[in-house]
Amino acid sequence: MRPVLILRLIQLPPPAALALLYLVFIIIGAVLLRLPVAHDGSVGAWEALFTSTSAVTVTGLFVVDTGSTYTLFGQVVIALLIQLGGLGLMTFAVLLLLALNIPIGMPHRLILREDLNQTSISNVTALVKVILYVAVLCELVGTLALSLVFVPEFGWHTGLWHAFFHSVSAFNNAGFALYPDSLSQWVANPIVNIVVPALFILGGLGFIVVGDIYEKRNWRKLTLHSKLMITGTIALILWAWICFALLEWNNPGTLGGLDGTAARLWASWFQAVTPRTAGFNTLDTGAMHNSSSLMTMTLMLVGAGSTSTAGGIKVTTLFVMLLATVAFFRRQKQISMFGRSLGLEEVMKAMALTTISMLLVFSGIFFTSITNHVDFIDLAFEVTSAFGTVGLSRGLTPHLDGYGEAMLMAIMFLGRVGPLTLGFFLATRSVPRVKYPSGQIYLG
Repeated sequence: MRPVLILRLIQLPPPAALALLYLVFIIIGAVLLRLPVAHDGSVGAWEALFTSTSAVTVTGLFVVDTGSTYTLFGQVVIALLIQLGGLGLMTFAVLLLLALNIPIGMPHRLILREDLNQTSISNVTALVKVILYVAVLCELVGTLALSLVFVPEFGWHTGLWHAFFHSVSAFNNAGFALYPDSLSQWVANPIVNIVVPALFILGGLGFIVVGDIYEKRNWRKLTLHSKLMITGTIALILWAWICFALLEWNNPGTLGGLDGTAARLWASWFQAVTPRTAGFNTLDTGAMHNSSSLMTMTLMLVGAGSTSTAGGIKVTTLFVMLLATVAFFRRQKQISMFGRSLGLEEVMKAMALTTISMLLVFSGIFFTSITNHVDFIDLAFEVTSAFGTVGLSRGLTPHLDGYGEAMLMAIMFLGRVGPLTLGFFLATRSVPRVKYPSGQIYLG
């Protein structure tokens, strides 16, 4: 029986069907990673489940080293899980239906809409094609560029595989690396510092933005969403780049231990952009000052863009909240930017998403801390990284107990499926039959 028919028979709401689909692939991935051919014999069922969850949710947190523990077969499985989770499982399902000339019904369009964070179902199939073209092109170009670094060092076969794996991981904002210290060996390498961030920034901008830029190629003709995403992304990157350099410049455990200004600037640049749910690192994250860690946590919570491979509450959500705050203090009843206005519904969605996200993060920190009595900043960092599906770590994840690792898996899953999807699933959509008179409460 085809998966599409199964979904039709059980008639689950789209958010629930999407969550179930992700859960099924996590279990399948865990079974494959548990096979003897996938690892060196040190991976149990729990480690396989954690790795599969981290891969499908494109997070990058790990309890065993990916490069040394998993064989080529295991690494291929992880790359496939990353691709499935990053581009959206329903995206692949729709592509299969299109290839077989099977009509895509309304239930499948609704599930796909939830997977891609869309409000309309009219253009989701066209968006799927854009996603596929952009992903294949970016990953192939990234593989060719990274092979200039990895092939001379590891040889043709290993070098090409490493280039392809890291290209897929980077574009999908997964953060999985085949080296214990992530990409720290190439902290000052221009190719790695340009190609890898370019891949995860493109993947994080969102396919709507990339497609909009390709079609319009004119700033004035871009949609409000694209303008807000581009402006917000540039602003956050520049702010994080400057702040990280200032905070860590003389820290011997991070920038202070590098030779030359160029190396420090490259490292500052990489650490400024990687919290946008990319998850790679070229410095020892655990050696960062608490101030830098807090800034990184803020960036991880924000994430990147909608309809992207990234997690977090999204850049547009942050800026809608900021614009609403500015409008409140200016006593304005309408929010506007780039010659367009935002309605109350957008503000309510941003507030709901932010509220649910903060509740999930704080709840995750609280419940994980019950049995794990460790440094608070380390614990908060890991939980925030899990929710934002980032993968940056201060080295705590492998040392958590089973309960703590289970909490991280749950947070990674919820962070990927989406707080709003969870909210849509839990909320009732019935129209109120009674309209109550307005009242007043006092705030502040």
